[in-house]
Amino acid sequence: MTEFWYDLEPFLQQGTLGLVNGAFYALLALGLAVIFGMLNVINFAHGAQFMLGAVVAWMLLTYAGIGYWGALILSPLIVGLLGVAIERTMIARLYKLDHLYGLLLTFGLALIIEGVVRNQYGVSGLPYGVPQAFRMPPVDLGYMLMPAYRFWIVVVSITVCLATWYAIEKTKIGSYLRAAVERPQLVQAFGVNVPLMMTATYGAGVALAAFAGVLAAPIYSVHPAMGANFIIIVFAVVVIGGMGSIMGSVVAGYMLGMVEGFVRVWWPEASATVVFVIMAIVLLLRPAGLFGRK
Repeated sequence: MTEFWYDLEPFLQQGTLGLVNGAFYALLALGLAVIFGMLNVINFAHGAQFMLGAVVAWMLLTYAGIGYWGALILSPLIVGLLGVAIERTMIARLYKLDHLYGLLLTFGLALIIEGVVRNQYGVSGLPYGVPQAFRMPPVDLGYMLMPAYRFWIVVVSITVCLATWYAIEKTKIGSYLRAAVERPQLVQAFGVNVPLMMTATYGAGVALAAFAGVLAAPIYSVHPAMGANFIIIVFAVVVIGGMGSIMGSVVAGYMLGMVEGFVRVWWPEASATVVFVIMAIVLLLRPAGLFGRK
């Protein structure tokens, strides 16, 4: 029994650490799923907006002396407002066009955002320390000691994902949003300002990406490519969960983070590609994704 536990322990440890990556996958995939599911736009700028959330948090700390907790609120608001401006001036013009136009536009926006940050701050990375509140002994899980900040990331990520799912699926505003996707003219006839709702939805999706960026800042170095390192995997997560499926994206994000951790023990070289192998298998067996609708 003791030998079996020693064999199992590395998988539990790496699976738990993979859950931290899964928390970021879930938050980013959630924002992508909200934007695609509600607006039918493939937001390739999502990774750059994630990075921008971390950069704004660093700027708030460096130039305004606003720490982690203030940045956790202000940075998503600032980046979300930028998203509102982008939606009003550019993306709103593309709703009736093919998906390719939105993809090309947001891909270009991603390059512009990354280029501006690279030109201003370079590529070496900006330091952002772990908040003082989490500089404490690690959390004892029995089979490993988990840093308190990483434990916090998992908890807050699950909370935000569940709250977003509840708001969209179980509230009156969420029902308006879902109805506006299918019958915008009918919803507008009932006195609902559909364009404003669409703008707010895009801003909220961007704010979710920025929120994940603030959470990531103390773990990963804040640099222009940090979003690009995540976004391809996150698109795979959304495809596996089902394009536009809120719960599917969240579940697939956590699941794939843990799978990456397990594979890192069994076959380390394959951990970087296992997500895409799973995506290929899912697309072959269920093209709509695990939770998607045909």
